[in-house]
Amino acid sequence: MTAILQTRGFGLFAAMATVTIWAGFMLITRFAVQSDFTVEELLVLRLLPGAIVMIPWMWTLGVMPPKMAWPRAAMLMVGASAVFPYVVSKGLAFAPASDGGALAPGMLPFWAALAAYGLAGEVPGPRRRIGLAMILLGALLVSLWPILKDGSDGAWRGHLMFLSGSGLWAIYSVVFRQSGLSPMQGLVIGLFWGSLAGVPVLFLSGNVRFSGISWSDLWIMIIIQSFIIGILAMVLFSYAVKLLGAAQSSAFGALTPLMALMGGVVFLDETVTPLKVFGVVLVAVGVFLASGILGKIAPRPA
Repeated sequence: MTAILQTRGFGLFAAMATVTIWAGFMLITRFAVQSDFTVEELLVLRLLPGAIVMIPWMWTLGVMPPKMAWPRAAMLMVGASAVFPYVVSKGLAFAPASDGGALAPGMLPFWAALAAYGLAGEVPGPRRRIGLAMILLGALLVSLWPILKDGSDGAWRGHLMFLSGSGLWAIYSVVFRQSGLSPMQGLVIGLFWGSLAGVPVLFLSGNVRFSGISWSDLWIMIIIQSFIIGILAMVLFSYAVKLLGAAQSSAFGALTPLMALMGGVVFLDETVTPLKVFGVVLVAVGVFLASGILGKIAPRPA
């Protein structure tokens, strides 16, 4: 069994499972906020059960971030665990999951490139720049063009939140990479501080009541939000990066906008236009190019 977990085949499985979970997060959260759950309730269910389960790892690995400037430490402590999922989930209360797939995970490479340039001075190569331009153009087609053509229906608020959440995750990614932490350390630090700081604030908001929600729905959402989306996706992505490398693992992210688009149509009866489909495809191809995977597999000159 241990040998199987170290194979390339398992790495491919882990990468595919990760992007499926990411797309599922968009679909399930959109469905939940349109039914009986509030965004605040979903975030409590994502943070608190996961933190309780991860207590042994917190004890072993520690929960204090490395010594760094407090804004960066705060990003490690609550950025990925509390702020990012709250902003994106709030966006799903206003805009379709198909838009969220293109503008949140889809825009991540674009914001990550900006964050890497601003925080670390990294400059993307020509092929990555083409991919980033395609992501930006696709995102504009998904978000801005419908507003200019038909007027605002309120979805622009969700679009802004998707873009903001994606930008926050990009900053977190750069800060995390520079921190020297392992993925498991980053997970336990985020869950501990996200729960400690975020859960009381969420309860004080007055929007955490769980009224009209059955126990079965509550347990299903705990399993999905906390254990599958919050913990399992992180562990699987770490395996994918370890076994496939960062470039190939990131290339799988190109599937997330497409899967969210198809899932939104099939499961949530979302309406999509040919222009939106074209924009999502542009984002997906841009994500693939921006991952740098083509540079890794390009043949060497003779």
